[in-house]
Amino acid sequence: MQLTTSQIAASSIPTDCLIIGILEDGGLSGAAAEIDNVSDGALSRLADSADLPKKAGQTLMLHGLPGVAAKRVLVVNFGKAEKLDGPAFVRGVQAAGKALRQSPAKSAHCLLDCIDVKNCDHAWRVRQAGIALTHADYIYTATKTPKAHDAPATETVSFADADGVANQLKLAEAIAAGVQRCRDLADAPPNICNPAYLAETARQMAAEHDGLSVEILDEAQMTELGMNALLAVGVGSENPSYLVRLSWRGGKDGEAPLAMVGKGITFDTGGISLKPRELMEQMKFDMGGAAATIGTMEAIARLKLPMNVDGVVAAVENMPDGKAYRPGDVITAMNGKTIEVHNTDAEGRMVLADALYWTGQNVKPAKMVDIATLTGACVVALGAHASGIMTQDDELADELLTAGLQSADRGWRLPLWDEYQAQIETPFADMKNLGGMPAGSITAGCFLSRFTDGQRWAHIDIAGSAWNWGKAESASGRPVGLLVEWLVSNAGGWNAIAG
Repeated sequence: MQLTTSQIAASSIPTDCLIIGILEDGGLSGAAAEIDNVSDGALSRLADSADLPKKAGQTLMLHGLPGVAAKRVLVVNFGKAEKLDGPAFVRGVQAAGKALRQSPAKSAHCLLDCIDVKNCDHAWRVRQAGIALTHADYIYTATKTPKAHDAPATETVSFADADGVANQLKLAEAIAAGVQRCRDLADAPPNICNPAYLAETARQMAAEHDGLSVEILDEAQMTELGMNALLAVGVGSENPSYLVRLSWRGGKDGEAPLAMVGKGITFDTGGISLKPRELMEQMKFDMGGAAATIGTMEAIARLKLPMNVDGVVAAVENMPDGKAYRPGDVITAMNGKTIEVHNTDAEGRMVLADALYWTGQNVKPAKMVDIATLTGACVVALGAHASGIMTQDDELADELLTAGLQSADRGWRLPLWDEYQAQIETPFADMKNLGGMPAGSITAGCFLSRFTDGQRWAHIDIAGSAWNWGKAESASGRPVGLLVEWLVSNAGGWNAIAG
């Protein structure tokens, strides 16, 4: 989808669809009032007869509205004005985008940036509307034969031209490309998107973007480094494991980068601790942290972010086999600490242990976050609405939580108190890889903390937020928005980038 600007009056734009917003508890105002006026009160009459959308997220497609050049007018309800914050706005735009995607329209003009949103300026509304419409236009097609009656993709969406709008739309396109990269990777089937595929994707990205470079460690190199925790998870698979590092250098030479470390379990059977058969196909999404890391690197390369950033991906497949690691094994990680395996399905923390330690030692980041579909316990705690954030660094926690609010890609902080560390103690090793049922997400974070000595680090559990649950299961593209917002804030903010 191409995002453009137009100087033509909204009612006169010869587009396939005009998109306007209304509120649940008020009369027509702004763009809706203007369209109502040129259409001789058509919207008012629909409102009087209770035919306009009544609740947040509801839409109505109108055809042949008098006085309007557009073939269609799409009306979306944003709910009550007092509840219209950033996330509510994005949900409303995505609802409009979904209705647009299901229609025959190939072009549209968006007036949703005219809606007032609490604590969000016009630049934010334009940028987020562009991202949300592009997000809603996504349909997985890589391994699916299209049908003749399928609705077409939206080719262009224009916004009213005003100061700074074109720049905000360019930013939106860059972020949307990163989100789509994330979704394409996570949605791909595991027979295609294996560890080598992730490594090759990183190679291709480095070739496409000046300033982006790649380093890939194979199993022989990782063996020499003593990355036994990561390698243990992949030893039962015919697909070799890789550690992939994408580096963006847009800042000063020698300036410590910010780092992201993504869990890339391209398929997770659970290993010897085999998962139940039901819904195992969802485990292709267990590389959502890697997909988000790669997607974020795509976005910042397109944004040409004026800072240094590294994205590290632990790309591994967890399979049962005669060589597979077992419950009861004791593994020595790269940092010399020993791990007693209690469950081979607690594999994400194993690969991240070595990846985090390697990143701390080799990248030497100023700040580091890991992103992982790590625990079912996080899904139980937060559902799909928020990613779990854990850290003992209050300042870093505030940065990530604020970035989540600003990007409408929210996180929620869970405690990482020392008292939880006792749950991963064992008499047979320095730690075990499972802390039991109580506070399962937190004890996983405690495990990771033992491999981040001296680092400013936070853990983001995206087990609930990485894909859309329900009938149309598909990767959500999260938390690319949160991560980009966090990085941009550390680079001086959107005004510095847009300027």
